[in-house]
Amino acid sequence: MVIGIVVGLLVLVLSAVPVAAVLGILSFVLDEVAMDGRLTAALAEIYWENSKNFILVAVPMFILLGEIMLRAGIARRMYGAVIQWLSWLPGGLMHANIGSCTIFAASSGSSVATAATVGTVAYPEIQAREYNERLFLGSLAAGGTLGILVPPSINLIIYGLLTDTSVPELYLAGIIPGIILSWLFMLTIIFACIWRPAWGGTKIETNWVDRFKTLPHLLPPILLFTAVVGSIYGGVATPTEAASIGVVVALIIAASFRTLSIPMLRDCFEGTMRTTAMIMLIVFAAIFLNFVLGFMGITQAMLQFIAEMGLTPVQTIYLIVGFYLILGMFMETLSMMLTTIPVVFPIVMRLGVPEFSDVWFGILITLLMEAALITPPIGINLYVVQGIRTRGGKFNDVAIGAIPFVFAMLAMIVMLITWPSIATWLPTLVYH
Repeated sequence: MVIGIVVGLLVLVLSAVPVAAVLGILSFVLDEVAMDGRLTAALAEIYWENSKNFILVAVPMFILLGEIMLRAGIARRMYGAVIQWLSWLPGGLMHANIGSCTIFAASSGSSVATAATVGTVAYPEIQAREYNERLFLGSLAAGGTLGILVPPSINLIIYGLLTDTSVPELYLAGIIPGIILSWLFMLTIIFACIWRPAWGGTKIETNWVDRFKTLPHLLPPILLFTAVVGSIYGGVATPTEAASIGVVVALIIAASFRTLSIPMLRDCFEGTMRTTAMIMLIVFAAIFLNFVLGFMGITQAMLQFIAEMGLTPVQTIYLIVGFYLILGMFMETLSMMLTTIPVVFPIVMRLGVPEFSDVWFGILITLLMEAALITPPIGINLYVVQGIRTRGGKFNDVAIGAIPFVFAMLAMIVMLITWPSIATWLPTLVYH
């Protein structure tokens, strides 16, 4: 039955059926076949109970925050400042791509928004500075993935909702892995440009005077991060309320830049509504599928199957990692989280290893989702970066350029499994 469900998912996804429709079709078919359609009668009640969760309001708020940052010019000013501080490294502006994505991720909560925003600002520099286009585009796609790991993160909010895990603890747990992963991305660029110096483009001349002049441009994203994350850990606001605070601060910054206007707000609201509608449609379709799978006993069957294999806890984790790496090539990350976590999460929690906690697993899952964002054929960030290429070019350029960064992610995943405290140390220090 499990194999049939996976095959059904893959067939529908590869048939270019929208993800929400895939989940909905599979739910109704399984309900009809296994439960005689009885669960469909409870559909309205299921959706009502799940839609009342207050933390879901944070999703459109963080999306709106990213939209305001993009249209207020905050990202462009930030990128110019990061150039001054990181472009001296082998690889030049590619380090500015990673650094800017890390800073932007600390405010937006969305990988797609991070890749699109920084990519739009950085793309013209490829030809102007004679960079290797594939590696440059790969750095944008990979850097964008940090949007779901560095707090605040929409994916961590949804994981917390699905598993009843503390979102503030998840946010703390993502900080150190996010910083380490950004360093691994930069080391990847350094090694590539030492191996092939021509890939690093022409050197950018700068000096300390120019660097210090750009420091004020880094203040808005730092202020946003402080407002959002600081209000959570200061006990002032919940994650949802903190997202609202971030929107207000972003509007104030936009007004100070004199970019706040009715047309700009209209564009922000339209973009937010489109993205939120897409996410929520997938979320609620997946919720019903999870409900059906639960009644069919799929979770218990998976638990029994894993137990009968006789694997050690670490072997089980690596089996799950391999499963997600393969599945991530064919499924969109949000739908993958929503359809698999209710099945996989109980397996991990029953391993009996204290270090493999719910918070730790949330960060591991997020890293696996990041890998899925840049692995073809359905790597969303690859398509986002391909979409910003005004001069055109093959999709393979972006996909090949992202491959070295996939290996950096795999190294981060191995580190997290080997040393779980990378994720758990900070939440334990603060909350326990």
